[in-house]
Amino acid sequence: MRVELRGKVALVTGASSGIGARLAVLLAERGAIPVLTARSVDKMEKLAASIPGEHAVYGMDVRSDEQVRDTAARIVERYGKIDILLNNAGYGEFVRFADAPISHFQEMMDVNYMGSVRCAHAVLPYMLKAGQGHIVNVASMAGKMATAKSTGYSATKHAVLGFTNALRQELQGTGVAVSAVNPGPIDTPFFERADPDGQYVRNVSWFMMPPDKVARAIVSVIEKRRPELDLPWTAAVGAKFMLLFPRLGNALFGKLTNRK
Repeated sequence: MRVELRGKVALVTGASSGIGARLAVLLAERGAIPVLTARSVDKMEKLAASIPGEHAVYGMDVRSDEQVRDTAARIVERYGKIDILLNNAGYGEFVRFADAPISHFQEMMDVNYMGSVRCAHAVLPYMLKAGQGHIVNVASMAGKMATAKSTGYSATKHAVLGFTNALRQELQGTGVAVSAVNPGPIDTPFFERADPDGQYVRNVSWFMMPPDKVARAIVSVIEKRRPELDLPWTAAVGAKFMLLFPRLGNALFGKLTNRK
């Protein structure tokens, strides 16, 4: 059964650019009420000028327990509910493990993993009270098939997937759905920080997905309440192969995936 998005209040984190920004527009086009959140209010306000229909913008840092709780409360005060949480905020940095300071791992985990935990923890009581809702965590294929120079980033996405799968089981029968979306490389500003010299982007440009394709796939996950989606299908096949045959997979795909 397809979920009707008209009138649904959707909290989107990391909505100042990339997938989050595109999701806000697509949700509005379907009649939902996107609530854009990120640290960069100026960027979101510029984006909001092109969003049709009702929408809202809130400055929020997912690293702050207080800001996340306060923002969720303000949204519920304004609209009376939060139907959808899209945990999209996150970043990556491709660094060799031996060259990375401990702060590299701590800070990335605080945003990519704990940010999702904070937002879900703040929103879930409202969803449980309403007896319905949908939490969608944007993880990554890196959470299933880790590659060189991504020890920090891959670990955060493994954590997001573990959190998502466990929470889905906990919430069975409550009316609250939990989904994970695991995209491969996407042509977004993500790589301005993750790959500043552009080497990785040049090597995998043939494999990168346009943000609109991924955003539309995420909207479809919401409409179908699908528990998990891997993108693209070729990466999903590779991840399953690596899980079943890790030694052979490393021998076959090691050089291909180590392109950073």
